[in-house]
Amino acid sequence: MNYEHLASVEIVEKTIAALKERNIGAVVVETKAEALEKIKSLIPAGAPVMNGSSTTLQEIGFVDYLKGGKHGWNNVHKEILKEKDPVHQAELRKQSILADYFLGSVHAVTEAGQLLVASASGSQIPSYAFSSDNVIWVVGTQKIVPSFDEAMKRIQDYVYPLENKRMQSVGYPGSAIDRILIIQGEMMPNRHLTVIFVKEKLGF
Repeated sequence: MNYEHLASVEIVEKTIAALKERNIGAVVVETKAEALEKIKSLIPAGAPVMNGSSTTLQEIGFVDYLKGGKHGWNNVHKEILKEKDPVHQAELRKQSILADYFLGSVHAVTEAGQLLVASASGSQIPSYAFSSDNVIWVVGTQKIVPSFDEAMKRIQDYVYPLENKRMQSVGYPGSAIDRILIIQGEMMPNRHLTVIFVKEKLGF
């Protein structure tokens, strides 16, 4: 399977319908610029905002926009980086999983509406799974796959080698698939999960 091929309009619509059946909101936009504008429309002024490490968020300009400070949000990540004491900084990182809005991406979406996230540290998983009331994932439509088995293959055969190489390029020994989160639905009435599909190849 070509894991870089953008999904057809029909497949995207089918996947969005499947996600909504699982109480996961989903919309589709044409470009990464539209994805950033959609994010801006979803997060109210003053809201605490945190994000996981994400190539996709970098590519759409969200990371730079958050750093720029013109959004009116409470940038939780900025407060973490300001803290120079390593013990206190580690504590702030733990507390950051409680941010009202947590953003990132996923590594595969099945046509049946399952979301899969692979992680080495697992730092983003608590927010995705439970602790943040609002989670927004930006996802290039090339990440949509027909089945759960294909989702796992995408992570192991495509995502991991690229992420491993990226980590090595910035001075780390490499990456690892130490944790995989499978989101099959949302039952908590106070939580709002949103997938923004983009008709562009984004991230891994």
